[in-house]
Amino acid sequence: MGGVGAGALALVFLAVLLGSTVQAVVGLGIGLVAAPVITMATPGLMPGVLIALALVLPCVTLVHDHDDIDWGGLGWSLPSRVAGTGLGVWVVAHFSERQLGVSVGAMVIVAVLLTWQVVTVPITRTSLSAAGFIGGVTGTATSIGGPPYALLYQHRPAPQIRSTMAVYFVIGAAISLVGLTLSGDLTRHQLHVSLLLLPAVLLGVLAGVPLRRRLPAERVRPAVLLISASSAVVLVVRSLMG
Repeated sequence: MGGVGAGALALVFLAVLLGSTVQAVVGLGIGLVAAPVITMATPGLMPGVLIALALVLPCVTLVHDHDDIDWGGLGWSLPSRVAGTGLGVWVVAHFSERQLGVSVGAMVIVAVLLTWQVVTVPITRTSLSAAGFIGGVTGTATSIGGPPYALLYQHRPAPQIRSTMAVYFVIGAAISLVGLTLSGDLTRHQLHVSLLLLPAVLLGVLAGVPLRRRLPAERVRPAVLLISASSAVVLVVRSLMG
């Protein structure tokens, strides 16, 4: 099982399954739901496992949603994503597991608070570049890079949100994986476990696509935020207590 205990692997599998289902419905969620769980259960897998899965999941999404991509917005956010990745790689290389645990938990809590308040940020060249840079830092260091971008697109049509963020996740994850590989922080062990978790991603998508038509995103979001915030608080407290 890739050096991971059966109980821990089962817990991580369920977290990835739930996060993948949510992401298939609303466009993001695998990082918010699964990152705190993985960091608590098997911190040595972070952030490589989730970033690797974040490269696969959006590809499946793009099979269904690919006609409403905002290429103009991506053209401004992706270059700054590269710059943010460099800082994210530095964080991974210099932070301890305890510090990374606090960082992951804090990032989830901030994302939840911003999303809960439904902060409205206009989509401009500046905001797109800023979201790309922040997403590059947090996405590489904690595997949670979607919230800054999601805040910009939250009022756009659902198909455009899902498809645009899917492209952002694919390219962003690829950039982060290259950065972590060059720094030596992406291990074969992490990639092996990612392969073991691929069925959870595929099952999540299979569950999420039909739910997308039956369950409004407005009903899914509060539950996702509550679950994410609860696990993040537990992670921060556990990390601070050592």
